[in-house]
This record gives sequence, C-alpha cells and structure tokens, in this order.
Amino acid sequence: MLELKQIFKTFHAGTPDERVALDNINLKVETGDFVTVIGANGAGKSTLFNAVSGTFNVDKGTILLDGKDITRMPAHKRSRVIGQLFQDPMKGSAPHMSIEENMFLASGRGGWLGAMKKKDRDDFRDQLRQLGMGLEDRMTQQVGLLSGGQRQALTLLMATFSKPSLLLLDEHTAALDPGTAEKVLELTEKIVAEDHLTCLMVTHNMQSALDLGNRTLMMNAGRIILDVSGEERKGLEVSDLLERFRELSGTKLDNDRMLLS
Repeated sequence: MLELKQIFKTFHAGTPDERVALDNINLKVETGDFVTVIGANGAGKSTLFNAVSGTFNVDKGTILLDGKDITRMPAHKRSRVIGQLFQDPMKGSAPHMSIEENMFLASGRGGWLGAMKKKDRDDFRDQLRQLGMGLEDRMTQQVGLLSGGQRQALTLLMATFSKPSLLLLDEHTAALDPGTAEKVLELTEKIVAEDHLTCLMVTHNMQSALDLGNRTLMMNAGRIILDVSGEERKGLEVSDLLERFRELSGTKLDNDRMLLS
C-alpha cells in the first residue's frame, strides 16, 4: 500500500521562476490497485512519481510504502521495492550489454561478480518467450539494437522481476507507434494482474486511462482534482473526463496530445 500525506513540492522557491509542483497531495493506493493518472503537461504527474521514487525530497509531508516511512529514503534504496519505467525506451537498461546480461543484473542473481549459469539462461528464455516478441532467440544481442517496443517490453519484465511493492509507469508507451504501444499496454496489464502488483501509470491517452486498471486520477496545477473508481468509473467516457476537467478546474483541457488520444 502507498500513502501520501500532505505532500508539497515547490521548485525555485523565492525566485521569479517559483513554481508549486505538488500542492497538498493526499493519496492512498491500496495493495493491488492499478491506478491511471492523467492531466495536461505541467499538472504534476511526473513530479508526483519523482517524489515517490526519491528523485528529489519533498518540502513537506510523509510518504509511506507498506507502512514504512520512505520520505527521506535515498532513491537507490527505494529502487529495491519500487519498479519504474519511463517514456524514453533508452532508460532502464544497459544498451551495450546483451539481453541476457541485462536480465542477469536485474534479477540480482550473484551481483556484479556472479557467473551466469545454464539454469539462469533457461529461466530468462522462458520469461522472454512470454513477451511474444521473439527475444528468446536473441538473448546474446545487445539491447541497444532492439526496437523501442522490444526494449520497453524487456524493461517492464526486468522492473517486475522482484515483484516490487510498487510499479511506476511514467508514459512508458508514449514514444512508441500506436500498434506497438497497444502490445506493450496489453503486456503491462497481463504482468500487473498475474503478479498482483500495485501500479501507478501516467498516460496521455484518456481512453487507456479508462480502459486499464481499476481507478483513475486527474491532476491539475499540482493537485488531484478527480479520483474515480468502481461503478462511477465504468460509466465514464472520454467526453465525460473532458467535461469533468472543465468543471473542476474552470478551464478547458486543451493539451493536443490528450485531445487526440
């Protein structure tokens, strides 16, 4: 379970460039929740993820993960229990290392000095086969030679090796073509469901925000302005989200990427 209590974050405080990025965020995500997060650029979505992952410290507030206070925990320690994928397919893997070498490091088997065994390779091959992308036959190929979709699928697999307490997906399909993005989203849904993961996913695709998971948050100006789940969410369409945004924020949602999704 993830819980955020009265989280504040301001960038460039006391300067002409001062910007309130998170404004009194209170959020409780139950174990097993799959929450989609939407909002225009600058709404605070990625800032929220960065606060949870430890990219920076918040100014005020408390962050709890499975009941443990991680508010001041360094990012590298949080990464042991928090998996994360980014918009850029180049992040999350070592491009000059092979697929199997990346997987070996991500699995934590033996650390940096450990020797890969036949059993390791067999396990990795079985896991890659489930991706349905033919990577099980290319395990010695450098990751940097993979397509964006293949790389994101591999990174998703590696980020969930250890069954993290929380999985953060920050627009992880935004840089992919529509067909590939759909495949990666299907894989995401499959892995999250099978491993019973708690997941937060930022997306600009409003239809995906309603189709995936069991709960949707809408952010604006550093605040959560809408939190829907259950029967209320099932009855919503994209047009309803746009109207709710107008009602709650007082402005139209004019972000082109969202309107065209």
